[in-house]
Amino acid sequence: MTRTEESTVSEPSSPAAAAVWRERLATTELRSFARSSPAKLIAVGLILLALCLTAGLVTAAAVTTRQHALDDLLGESEPDAYSAQRLYTSLSVADASAGTAFISGGLEPKTVRDRYNQAVGEAAAELVTQSNRSDGDADTQLRSGIATGLPVYTGIIETARANNRGGQPVGAAYLSEASNLMQGTLLPKAQELQEHRSAAIAATQRNHVRPPWAAILLPLLAVAALAGAQLYLFRRWHRVLNLGLLLATATMVVLLGWTVVAGFISAVDTTHARDAGSVPTAALTQSRILAQQARTAETLKLVRRDTSADYDRTYDQAIEKLRNILSGYGSQQPGASEVKTAAAALDRWRAAHQRMNDALTKGDFLGAAAVATGPGANEATAQTDALDRALGDGIAETRNTLRASTSHASRALDLLGPGALVLSTAAAVLIAAGLWPRLREYR
Repeated sequence: MTRTEESTVSEPSSPAAAAVWRERLATTELRSFARSSPAKLIAVGLILLALCLTAGLVTAAAVTTRQHALDDLLGESEPDAYSAQRLYTSLSVADASAGTAFISGGLEPKTVRDRYNQAVGEAAAELVTQSNRSDGDADTQLRSGIATGLPVYTGIIETARANNRGGQPVGAAYLSEASNLMQGTLLPKAQELQEHRSAAIAATQRNHVRPPWAAILLPLLAVAALAGAQLYLFRRWHRVLNLGLLLATATMVVLLGWTVVAGFISAVDTTHARDAGSVPTAALTQSRILAQQARTAETLKLVRRDTSADYDRTYDQAIEKLRNILSGYGSQQPGASEVKTAAAALDRWRAAHQRMNDALTKGDFLGAAAVATGPGANEATAQTDALDRALGDGIAETRNTLRASTSHASRALDLLGPGALVLSTAAAVLIAAGLWPRLREYR
């Protein structure tokens, strides 16, 4: 073998050797650069940029989500709950009015007939309103059950009326059947639907009063990282202040403070909407329903001329619950004056009911009917109407409080979402501006 051939075998080719040496140099240079001050500055800057921008994005997303939830409560959940409450109340009023019409015998008074027709019409209108909402299968089935059962109920009532006008005693049996359908099927479905709607409001309020921890902790972490970066720069380069990082820190402190203050104000308003709006509205709604249940039991006792204690037991239970709710209603709550009016009407109604029972005990059906359905100012009809009006006015006031406080809670967050993006972007720019002079020193 010649010397030339030996050299060719023992030495690698020139391009391959160059590639090997470039790789070694590149690795060496990369390691050297990674340990250098410029690399550390760049790493600190990237970490700070990522923290600030992430904090802004997370805060903006959290605020937007919360504000949308409040807007949905105002635009859908609360109107749905109010509609469901009106549906339940209208059905109860219709049942009580149907019983009242029978007590007079023959052709019922026009005012009583009109009250029944109005209640049925309002119930049908609320069913239409509810049908326009997108909800779960359970609520759809409840609404469909009420919509299917309401015509059956009104049909039985008309049969009962026809028999009553003809003086046929079987009319009372038809009325009892219709009332059993209402009390045993339609009203429980309406109550469940109302509870679902109210639960949606409660869930939104419960979630809103919880602090948005991610939107608080991330800006706080960014502030801590900025403070740590300035301490690192001071120890490494002996610079007292870095204006860019100092301004970036102030910017993130502003974002953190804004988030905490606006979130606190919004949470306080939402809590007020719950405590002075949702909770008393639910109590007054329950009171209105109990009043109609008691009125239905009172009229059915007269229609059936029942001497047993079944209807009295239903009446007494409903009145006792109603009295407890009204007596426990806060004097500083919205609608307190209306509740006071309702309590006075309830006392007068209970006195009229006792007079009715005394007349029935003596066998004076006409006298008892006059007390229960007569036009006098001290009779049961006037007192139940006054009670229902007062409760309705109280519900309107508490509902206004709920909507006003929720709207204020939403407005408190109006500018925070876009403000978080602006402040975090400004902090990122200031970080770059603060670190760039240090990097230029290594050119």
